[in-house]
Amino acid sequence: MTRRTNFIIDQARNFFVALSTLIIFSLQTTAHEVTPNIADISIDGKSITVEIRFNVEAFLAGIDLSVIGNTDEAEQISNYESLRYLPATDLARLFEDNWQNFASQVNLQSNSLAKVNALEFLSIRIPNVEDVELPRLSKVFFRVDRPDQSAVTFKLSETFGSTILRQVGVEEGLTQYLLSGQTSDTMQQGMSLRETAISRLGEYIPIGFDHVVPRGLDHILFVFGLFLLSLKTSVLLWQISAFTIAHTITLIAGAFGVINVSASVVEPLIAASIVFVAIENIFFSKLNKWRTTIVFGFGLLHGLGFATVLADFGLPTGQFIPALVGFNIGVELGQLSVLAAAYFILGLTFGKKPFYRSLITIPASCLIATIGTWWVFERVLLN
Repeated sequence: MTRRTNFIIDQARNFFVALSTLIIFSLQTTAHEVTPNIADISIDGKSITVEIRFNVEAFLAGIDLSVIGNTDEAEQISNYESLRYLPATDLARLFEDNWQNFASQVNLQSNSLAKVNALEFLSIRIPNVEDVELPRLSKVFFRVDRPDQSAVTFKLSETFGSTILRQVGVEEGLTQYLLSGQTSDTMQQGMSLRETAISRLGEYIPIGFDHVVPRGLDHILFVFGLFLLSLKTSVLLWQISAFTIAHTITLIAGAFGVINVSASVVEPLIAASIVFVAIENIFFSKLNKWRTTIVFGFGLLHGLGFATVLADFGLPTGQFIPALVGFNIGVELGQLSVLAAAYFILGLTFGKKPFYRSLITIPASCLIATIGTWWVFERVLLN
């Protein structure tokens, strides 16, 4: 064999090793995926009140959520699992015993004080155990006296992972996606630091992007499946256009409350959409008349999934439209990044090779169909 042939075989082998690894990873991520915390902050003339939705078991087990994407990867997994089986009352008691440790990892900072100390614990709400395969997200409430009228910033220790911050109780409160250990922008009572529509739009673009890359593995595989059918620009354009228009429609409808479909229905159907696209890639090499229509229908489902994500942390009432548009732009940029990566890794390297369909499209589609099939059963059984 020539050096070029050996190179092609090595590249193909590396690709399928990576995709096989993705399968193993994907079979474990659904139930134990690390999700962002949500911090709701209310500021008035006398105090600052905070509500944080977070994984209390991960905190008590000492898991650093900034370095893992799934709690199964943590060294403290056995301790974490034992905490997940505890009744809500026992877990609440453990958290109260560790309150000072938690408080030391919360940084509320003002212009006049290096750190606002003496956080006052109010309560913690922990759901009862319903399904140990799903994360139990708890809410802790605390407050602190406000010494002056200066602006306030918020930060959680990086071990808590990323956080969605929302200033509540004001018309145009700050909403921001904070990476692990990142300090928020300033917040003031009544939000005298008013944000423009452009800045609000800019805040939500990375939130939308993050939901696709790296967190939206199901959306990544669906878009990748669309790419694998054909490298013709027109074929990909028809599919992506149909998908984009459709998910934009249901994302907007869901955000405005026009459509509200349970995630227990939407998530298995999204997984089924991945299976359909992958199987059709195996049996057809051209764009069928019905495929664009079906992709449009699946896009409606994916849009409902995006709307569910937005519902988890809400949209600001004062700049609702710019935030919604920003999120959708972020989603589109995430999809384009997937397509660009697929093109440069596969299309540009192997696209004109006679074996592209037999050694790339069909095997990759089989692997994607395997992942999607697993997700269908998993999401139906878990729900």
